[in-house]
Amino acid sequence: MRIFGFLSKKVGDLTVKYSNLPESYIKRSYEQVYWKNPSGYPQYPAAQVARKKYRFTTNRPWTANFRRQNDRGVQRKKVFLEPIKDWSFFKGDRVEILVGKDKGKQGIVSQVIQERNWVVVEGLNTHHRVIGKEKNFPGITIQSEAPLLVTTDVKLVDPETLKATDVEWRYTEEGEKVRVSSVSSRIIPIPKAHQETIDYKSKELYVENAEKDTTAAAACKITFEPKLRTFEMDIMEAMGIKEDRVPVKSYWY
Repeated sequence: MRIFGFLSKKVGDLTVKYSNLPESYIKRSYEQVYWKNPSGYPQYPAAQVARKKYRFTTNRPWTANFRRQNDRGVQRKKVFLEPIKDWSFFKGDRVEILVGKDKGKQGIVSQVIQERNWVVVEGLNTHHRVIGKEKNFPGITIQSEAPLLVTTDVKLVDPETLKATDVEWRYTEEGEKVRVSSVSSRIIPIPKAHQETIDYKSKELYVENAEKDTTAAAACKITFEPKLRTFEMDIMEAMGIKEDRVPVKSYWY
């Protein structure tokens, strides 16, 4: 697994999969480039001034809330993460909490924040917070689930003993990579909820919408033919304007 954290500009693989968006789009959404040299000119070296440190939170990297939390001038305490070689927690997993007021309780993972080694367990490890508080309004108190560290705060539940267990990745005879319980050597399958994205619950049940979705056949079809002409030339050709003048040659050194 990649190394994430405060000093990283990488987004986790599970986050990209859940967004159902290209990784390049997500990167453009959250990165902050303040200045850069124009591209395509040999006299300008590739250089830019951009934000290098991002603090990942429960807000997804492509959202406006994430950008506000990482706005220019906002100073936050550094966060250091323990590297994880093989990520073992997925949405829909049953886990047991090892710390806090809900220690010993089991629940289902409802959200995975791979960039911070976090998981959110549905209905557990909650706290109360007030939203909408104003001068003449006391606000509304809601119950919010706080994230838990996968390295110290939670463990997967063994499907045979129904107790917390460590896991390791192994390969079956067919070559499939699976999670195996260290206690009972039982395979812990990855739940179906892992396939969920913002757009659909599973790929098999998703139906393409002709008005909004680009079909696979249309995506593979090449509709653009490159030509050695400028945008102005294309407009003149479309409008039937003929240009007989020869432009002055220019040279780049």
